[in-house]
Amino acid sequence: MTIPIIGIIGPTATGKTAVGIELAKMIGGEIISADSMAVYKGMDIGTAKPTIEEQAEVKFHLIDIIDPDEEFSAVIFRNIAYNIIDDLISKDKIPIVVGGTGLYIKALTGGYNIPEAKPNEKLRDKLSSLAKIHGNEFLLNKLKAIDPITANKLHCNDINRIIRAIEVFSVTGKPISYFHQTEGSSEFPYQIRLFGLSVSRETLYKRIEDRIDCQIKDGFIDEVKLLLENGYNKNIHSMKALGYKHIASFLSGECDFDTAIDLFKRDTRRFAKRQLTWFRGMSEIEWIDAENYSKNEMCEQIIKSIKN
Repeated sequence: MTIPIIGIIGPTATGKTAVGIELAKMIGGEIISADSMAVYKGMDIGTAKPTIEEQAEVKFHLIDIIDPDEEFSAVIFRNIAYNIIDDLISKDKIPIVVGGTGLYIKALTGGYNIPEAKPNEKLRDKLSSLAKIHGNEFLLNKLKAIDPITANKLHCNDINRIIRAIEVFSVTGKPISYFHQTEGSSEFPYQIRLFGLSVSRETLYKRIEDRIDCQIKDGFIDEVKLLLENGYNKNIHSMKALGYKHIASFLSGECDFDTAIDLFKRDTRRFAKRQLTWFRGMSEIEWIDAENYSKNEMCEQIIKSIKN
């Protein structure tokens, strides 16, 4: 039997990494991270990156490959991932794609024609300032004027996606919905099976809050402090990520500790909800109960499904 490329995806805090490691050990695979934040060096605790011990168990790819102020995108991810997959298959290794960045999964499998619009930090800063002055709804209305299809899919608090959509239009002259409605720029040359890990909303939110509490205990504040001391200010793209922007605000005195953590937890819950909505729209995903089964049982389900 030829085992296809396997994708283990789903919202944050559903245990994807643990399942991916166990599966890789069982079937002789290596893991390709599909996490937009795991690529950054020095951003370990806040991204829930695999630990050194976990990375010693199986080979991980696309982790710790660039500095926090370097550019990365779905297009770059796709191009590098294709090369890794080709190399692994030539060595009879099974690629296991693990992560929760839905756009990366779509980019990899040819589900989206990704616009090659490089980040424009000056425009992003300008749009962020407009949102702070006039409110997020103001920016969403600007997007509605140029791309109502995308605007109608976004909540006003989804500010990063709103800004990206406006940025794409400013660079390409076309709305981002134009690219999303067209077929992918390349057909994925391999068979891929996607497995989504699912837990109840209540359990998911409890896991998120517990994980954040553990991150704080494990030194997340010191991690953010060191990044800031090394010159990675809170305005660069990577430092606007969940947790990093909240702790940076606390460290700069913009809010107290309890407020920063409450906002961190709230925004992560909202992010997980958006992830789930995204993945639920992908009919090709086979969902696995990650709440009532052990990681070994989930791996066995995946292997059984592939064999069938």
